[in-house]
Amino acid sequence: MATSTIEHNNPISINEARAAIPLIGTTLTPVIKGEPGCGKSTLLKMLEQDMGDGYDYIYVDCPVKDIGDTAMSVPDNDRTKLLQIVSDLFKLDSPKPKIIMLDEFMKTPKLLQTMWTRLMLERYVGDKKLPEGSIVFATSNNASDGVGDTMLAHAGNRVCIYNLRKPTANEWLSWASENGISAEVRACVAMFPNMLASYLDGGQEENPYIFNPSRKVLSFVTPRSLAKADQAVIRNRAKLGANLTQASLAGTIGAAAAEKMAAFLSLASELVSIKDVIGDPDSVRMPEKPAALFMMMFNAVDTIETQDQLAAFMKFVNRIPSSEVQSVFFTMVMQNKRTAKIAILNEQIKTWVRGNYELMV
Repeated sequence: MATSTIEHNNPISINEARAAIPLIGTTLTPVIKGEPGCGKSTLLKMLEQDMGDGYDYIYVDCPVKDIGDTAMSVPDNDRTKLLQIVSDLFKLDSPKPKIIMLDEFMKTPKLLQTMWTRLMLERYVGDKKLPEGSIVFATSNNASDGVGDTMLAHAGNRVCIYNLRKPTANEWLSWASENGISAEVRACVAMFPNMLASYLDGGQEENPYIFNPSRKVLSFVTPRSLAKADQAVIRNRAKLGANLTQASLAGTIGAAAAEKMAAFLSLASELVSIKDVIGDPDSVRMPEKPAALFMMMFNAVDTIETQDQLAAFMKFVNRIPSSEVQSVFFTMVMQNKRTAKIAILNEQIKTWVRGNYELMV
């Protein structure tokens, strides 16, 4: 049987995938394809946040499964017939509808893909039907990523295949601010947004930061590797020491990105505390290095809690000679759920946004 490796247009965002899966996933299986590390595997957790405890949530790591991990036929007690026993993985002893994620489905051996075709088409595991209202979706990489993803053509005709685009730098920064990613990492991405470009975009052939199947590099920047670098390396840099921190960053996000990130980690003496800025916004020292200003913008988003604090910090922001740095603060403060409630009432922010809207889109 021929397999299909053709990509198509109309890529969707992670939030659009999050919305589509529960809407169509009871009768039509979404297959979410995207580059490594762009958030596909987090979709099950997102759906659990959205859908609550009315479902059983089931993660299937497809490439490491075999037929016996799904269902097996065994003789009954009197040996006159075979009974099919479904794996406990699918929680069929629970009456709740299921939300099943077939992760890396297109790396599954062809025989198992065939066995799971009925699950994707009719909501059966082996010969056992899932509870009414169950949702099935799958994830995989793009065929052009060169990591072994294919699907039988007749199976592809039974599902809905989506191309998942990488988040933009601003989209990722908004998520990062809400999820505790350090100011150093966020500032670095804000200053070098091409870290989150895609090799599928035009003009990225020489981008040293990103995944590119033509270069065969194992360490590169993705939303996943940025979060891993922050959690495991940057938060432990005092214990790791400078050399081991640099080596660990290079081994996680690649050498080019590690070099840029290291520059942000050495900025402590350049920064002005947000408390000092709020206390004297008109006269406090203005850092000369753009990297320091970028980091201060994220420190401010993390720190500001009141309208008075925001109004004071705005006086400092208006002194910054770079509209690019200013736009980072305005974008993040408006996209952060906590600070947006304050910022939406601030007249200085409204005035700046009206005059600089093109910088925020």
